[in-house]
Amino acid sequence: MNKKAADPLFPARPRTFQIGGDIRPKGRDLSRFVRWPQYVRLQRQRAVLYQRLKVPPAINQFTKTLSKNEAATVFTLLNKYRPESPAAKKQRVKAAAAAKAAGKEPDNSGRAVHQIKFGLKHVTTLIEEKKAELVLIANDVNPVELVMWMPALCRKMQIPFMIVKDKARLGAMVNQKTAACVCLTGVDKADASQLTLLKDLANEKYNNNPELIRKWGGGIMGLKTQAKLDLRAKAMAIEEAKKLATLGKA
Repeated sequence: MNKKAADPLFPARPRTFQIGGDIRPKGRDLSRFVRWPQYVRLQRQRAVLYQRLKVPPAINQFTKTLSKNEAATVFTLLNKYRPESPAAKKQRVKAAAAAKAAGKEPDNSGRAVHQIKFGLKHVTTLIEEKKAELVLIANDVNPVELVMWMPALCRKMQIPFMIVKDKARLGAMVNQKTAACVCLTGVDKADASQLTLLKDLANEKYNNNPELIRKWGGGIMGLKTQAKLDLRAKAMAIEEAKKLATLGKA
């Protein structure tokens, strides 16, 4: 009996039923076949939509955050003025009550004079009253309409502001899970020069940056659409060349 010749187009790949034979080979990426959770799909769809749709400047400015080194400088300053935690406040109030019961003057030295202010309504009031020295706004507030108007208010009131990553990091500064915005109303004399430098940086990058106010975002098509538009542009160029050649002969 003649042995059947191997087909070079369809080589045989016999299965192995040894131990470990059913393990997926290394280097084969099957992530595109995975059914991802809904929240992951929504995140990716939102990112694609932000690329495809034309995004107005009021929303697009939230993609322009501080760089890593600049943000580290800002958060180093903010870390000095973190508000006291609920446990520390409870301890201080208890000690003050005990001192008052003993007929002594309560000791308020543990309470800092300057603290980070947080809360959307509270920060808005401080901006309107021009008491805020520096405002930090998170870039990932959802829905963005909550803080979309705040940069315009800061510009009108001439309050320096910055857009930083992210609401969880701001929340950690004020003992909360998240915070949409925080602000400083003052600092100690030792940090006054540092605050001035940060205010100048905020004015340069955000308050007085015309490109940030006018530049639209998005409008980036997918690879298939870009290829289709390129082919269409080439076809139109060929047609124009033919018309010019016909007119030249005439």
